[in-house]
Amino acid sequence: MTDELKKIYSKLVLLETEVSDLRHGYVLINRRYSVVLTSLKDLTAHACESAKRSANAAIKAADAARNASYAATEAAIVPAVSLAEASADAAAAAAESAIEAAAAAAAASAAAVAQQAEESSIIASAQAAEATKLATEAAAEAVKLSNLASESAKTARSKSKEN
Repeated sequence: MTDELKKIYSKLVLLETEVSDLRHGYVLINRRYSVVLTSLKDLTAHACESAKRSANAAIKAADAARNASYAATEAAIVPAVSLAEASADAAAAAAESAIEAAAAAAAASAAAVAQQAEESSIIASAQAAEATKLATEAAAEAVKLSNLASESAKTARSKSKEN
């Protein structure tokens, strides 16, 4: 009987060691998971902020394109071809800037959506997606205004050739 008890105690010690190792592994994995989760939360917040700033940049670029388009249209009325062309160039540059800002917002939004483990990450991802939508709309408007400015510059050139 003592041999059997020794075997049982031996197996119990083995099982106790295995349970202890499993506990240690769990604690280690849980710590790492917490660190990763915190990093993910911070990344999502930064991506959301980046998307919002990019959307604001796109809206400002669209405003610049609107002003440049207006200047090109006004310049086409009077014989000022170089002014109309410069305004059209400014509108085109503003449209390009709006497109770049929209792309940045989309990239930030994609980063925010990549992994969502918490409610705050989901909310930040939704905000980033909304900012991307705003940036894209502003970029589309900037492109339309750039095209309008280009047409105004073309009209000014035509009028200049007629005179």
